[in-house]
Amino acid sequence: MPLNERHAIKAELSPPFVIHEPRQQTTPLVFCSPHSGRVYPRILLDMTCLDAHSLRKSEDCYVDELFESAPLAGAPLIEARFPRAYLDVNREPFELDPELFEEPLPSFANAQTMRVIGGLGTIPRVVAEAEEIYDRPLSLAVAMERIEQLYRPFHQALDELLQRTRAQFGYAVLIDCHSMPSASVTFPASARPEFILGDRFGGSCDFRVTRCARQVISNLKYQVQLNRPYAGGFITEHYGRPADQFHALQIEINRGLYLNEQSLERSRRFESFKADIAELICGLTANIPAALEGRLAAE
Repeated sequence: MPLNERHAIKAELSPPFVIHEPRQQTTPLVFCSPHSGRVYPRILLDMTCLDAHSLRKSEDCYVDELFESAPLAGAPLIEARFPRAYLDVNREPFELDPELFEEPLPSFANAQTMRVIGGLGTIPRVVAEAEEIYDRPLSLAVAMERIEQLYRPFHQALDELLQRTRAQFGYAVLIDCHSMPSASVTFPASARPEFILGDRFGGSCDFRVTRCARQVISNLKYQVQLNRPYAGGFITEHYGRPADQFHALQIEINRGLYLNEQSLERSRRFESFKADIAELICGLTANIPAALEGRLAAE
């Protein structure tokens, strides 16, 4: 058992996530920020061949802050405190990269996904720009400790929030909040959309959820695109079960709208954009239930 790893988690990442509850939950929406954690445990910094700034390139910087008004709109917000470079909860529990570990992977590990092949499994091998995180192989015990102490509690808490919400309202809508670089090989900075909504090409939520979100964003005068290049990750796919009255929608925000992507500092536009996100939250909490309940009443 990796005692140093366990000590680091208990000492530096306790609690591993925070749930911001409204005084009273008045909406079936639940907001989640799984990639904005920025508490980098010393054990990771000692293992890595990257500096702290390079490690942060995988962060959805300040997305938790952008969505912090969700409880004021009657919706809970769950945010991870641990960084994505340490453990990624938007993956299957055992999407493990065989190149990263000293020992052979157990039979239950899934090493064949495109995310693993790209070095971005549950325990990432690289940061966003394909820079290797570690200067030596890890033991499998390290991965299992992170999964047991961080991954499982996060997903248990998220599942409980959604179950509680469905019990109260008859259905639950998960809004999974992320950010994306302003440019990539596929999208130069001038072409990448400002928002991308991912609903697994219609599989993770009722079409009215996506349509409402698209309209609310458009009303705020932002460009919005559906599913390309981000259709939603494990969280959207796993929790989005419309037939069981669990809906999940991923929102990706262009970082150029609020972030200096070189320094990773909040840009001058941060506060005004945060105010727009507060309007977005209010629009989602008002319009998605109205649309869904109209559909449910007709069925």
